[in-house]
This record gives sequence, C-alpha cells and structure tokens, in this order.
Amino acid sequence: MPHSIITDTCEGVALCAESCPVNCIKKANGKNKKGTDYFFIDFSTCIDCGVCLAVCPVSGAIVSEERPDLQKV
Repeated sequence: MPHSIITDTCEGVALCAESCPVNCIKKANGKNKKGTDYFFIDFSTCIDCGVCLAVCPVSGAIVSEERPDLQKV
C-alpha cells in the first residue's frame, strides 16, 4: 500500500522527492494552509519502499498508508 503525504503538514523540503527511486513524488501547484509548497505521492506509481518516510525531516508529514483524504494533488 502506498504512503501518503499530509498536505497541510508538508513543508516542501523535497528530500522525499529527491530520494524516491521511482519518481512518484511530485510538487503540487499552489500552497498549503501553512503557506508552503507541498508534495504529493502518485499512488499508482508508489512501490511502498518507505524511503520518503525515512528521509522526511518534518514530523508527521508522511504516513505509511494510502490516505487520499489527507493528500491533495
């Protein structure tokens, strides 16, 4: 099951996108509630490797389940 980036927690650091081996993490258009850039995971491409979760410095920004309700594209 793919991971999810919580839109309103993400701070746009981008370590997840840089580290993803299948390039499934994309920058979204616009800003989140914090006023920062944010990223999202393309569930159809994610291989559930967990690299994003391991490298993200923002506590709680990524969860290890597919949650489209928490992640805006």
